[in-house]
Amino acid sequence: MSDSAPAPEATTTTAVAPEVAAATPVHETPAPSADAGAATQEEPTKQEDEPQNALTRKFTDAEWTAVKELRNQLPEIFADAYASKEDKQAPVTLWGVQIDPANPRDARVSVVLVKFLRARDLKVADSRKMLSDTLKWREDFKLTEVLQEEFPEDVFGNLGRIYGKDKEGHPVVYNLYGGTQDVNAVFGDVDRFLRWRVAFMEKCIEELDFENVDQMVQIHDYDGVSMMSRTPGQKAAASQASALFGNYYPELLSRKFFVNVPTLMAWIFWLFKALVPAKTMEKFSMIGTGANTIGAELLPLIDAQELPKRYGGEAPDLK
Repeated sequence: MSDSAPAPEATTTTAVAPEVAAATPVHETPAPSADAGAATQEEPTKQEDEPQNALTRKFTDAEWTAVKELRNQLPEIFADAYASKEDKQAPVTLWGVQIDPANPRDARVSVVLVKFLRARDLKVADSRKMLSDTLKWREDFKLTEVLQEEFPEDVFGNLGRIYGKDKEGHPVVYNLYGGTQDVNAVFGDVDRFLRWRVAFMEKCIEELDFENVDQMVQIHDYDGVSMMSRTPGQKAAASQASALFGNYYPELLSRKFFVNVPTLMAWIFWLFKALVPAKTMEKFSMIGTGANTIGAELLPLIDAQELPKRYGGEAPDLK
């Protein structure tokens, strides 16, 4: 993008509850397991007989073996997830990708399935359960209705943005925890917060095409947040949101940055670090305060024209 090009338009949406220790897990891409079959080659494989896109061409042989096995089980997975529905085999849309258990050979479907497999170390049985649980949860949560719900702009309007992309094309999502002056309005009704937070995640996922890009970058900004005055509603919302995204939204984050973090929360982060797999923590970065400090970390990944000034870039600040 040239210096004269217009800055990307920010999309107002929602943010997660402010708790580093309850940050959404970022599942690491595992080494192949015996459950995935005999193939153990780590290099991408062509799989000429499969529908392909830029993302599937990066799959290893072990991942393809697991994808095919999981894909063959889709009729049973749908039957488990939709046990109370008359038509248990009707196609469904997950993250903008239609999955038809009767005709699942589609590159984008493979990209979705491999996320569940990577989240469960390529163990097909565990991945099957995770996918079935996800489909059932979306039905029970009434996700279609949630996505049509209107949330008050004066309560949630300043808490989150989707703004620009990183140098690899991942959309960048900003969670602005200091964006509310009325904590009780945001977190007093935990169920409403969770509906709003899930709607936000789905809005972010709309930025992914599952052909070239299937992950996002999150920047969690704690400017103006005090850890000493957190309400029970905030704590409950953070805990429940973390569980939802860990269970039902695997492998959707490329990187996660924590900026302007209070000292106490920084200590929590470092304690939390010891409990998380090393490959997962590689996606987490704790950054200090100030545009210069933040920019030094973010500008190698995000062009200055795509990064707001308050974070060391040249784009207009988020409103």
